[in-house]
Amino acid sequence: MAVEPLSQKDVEERLQELPGWTTDGERIRRTYSFEGHLPAAAMVIHIAQIQEELGHHSDLTLGYNTVAVAVNTHSAGGKVTGLDVELARRIEAIAAAHAAR
Repeated sequence: MAVEPLSQKDVEERLQELPGWTTDGERIRRTYSFEGHLPAAAMVIHIAQIQEELGHHSDLTLGYNTVAVAVNTHSAGGKVTGLDVELARRIEAIAAAHAAR
């Protein structure tokens, strides 16, 4: 089944439930900060596990004490879909356990 892109309005409405997440019209994204490198790296591993479960992957950038997440759906023409929002929700659900801010 094909995944359909969300309208810009739908994306913005859904992001209201995801503090810190933004969109540029093509992707949704967020950058988390941490007290150091190891907590940031641990969150990357946890995000990778979630992505494997969903079969949907984001671009992750690991910095010294940051993790940047950016995602869209390639099969929907590089637009934001419900899969992207679900991934963002799942990431938000684990962020506190990693002391992400």
